[in-house]
Amino acid sequence: AMLILTCPGHLRRLEEALRRSLPATLPVLGTVMTVARGNPASHEVLVDSWPHFGVVLTRLRPEVLLRDPKDFYTNQLTVYYRDEGAWRALLGGTEHISGWDRGPQFHPQVIQQVPNPLLVCSSSPVPPLLGGCGWGGAGRTCRFPSPPYPNLSALPRSRVPPGLRLAPVSPSHVPLLNATWAFGRNTRSHRFLLGVVQALPSACLLAPHGRPVSWSLLDPLGTLSHGYTLPAWRGQGLSGVTLGALGRVLHARGFPIYCGVLPHNTPSQ
Repeated sequence: AMLILTCPGHLRRLEEALRRSLPATLPVLGTVMTVARGNPASHEVLVDSWPHFGVVLTRLRPEVLLRDPKDFYTNQLTVYYRDEGAWRALLGGTEHISGWDRGPQFHPQVIQQVPNPLLVCSSSPVPPLLGGCGWGGAGRTCRFPSPPYPNLSALPRSRVPPGLRLAPVSPSHVPLLNATWAFGRNTRSHRFLLGVVQALPSACLLAPHGRPVSWSLLDPLGTLSHGYTLPAWRGQGLSGVTLGALGRVLHARGFPIYCGVLPHNTPSQ
């Protein structure tokens, strides 16, 4: 049986251990940090043993999942393992992987394409335990800075173009975010985006009429994601402004800085 970590001291100790294995632990560490800082996405952290662990699993709390078992926007899981035997033992049962029978997908390495809802990371390349899995969900390529903790305060600040104003994303902006999200445009995605905007840091550039023209969000896995610039405003470096502003906020809070980028989005990569 896996143990659920709820003690703030245990979560801090786990954070420290996961930091020592960066960048392989990025999504798991990001989720553990959001759990330890208010847990706005209602996730929980499980380990196979404590304090010496071989597997860390983060998942949506089962009672929350039961409200809508088919909501793959919120049903996000991450796994990091040191011990391949412990990971294979976990795969032998599904009681800890809520929604397993509804089609979670795996990927070979964290720095490759990341399909929802399950991210698998390891201290070595993840063996292809489940073959033939297609890409789906909000597919991403995770990338990270080198070194993992650059001195962001030393980076030049992108200037906000005249006529635009930097601000957090508002819940009133969610319909626009949902309409422009390639994996959104439905009720579940709207609900997910609203929860993210209400609970986690974000940044956007507002035009004089108050409509956002470029934005970036933090998702429950601690990923800089959902970045978008309206087509008419592209080519001006606006994404750099929102990413820089949000990245500095996260860096000040101790978060690792990494992004989710669509595989075909070569300019952003």
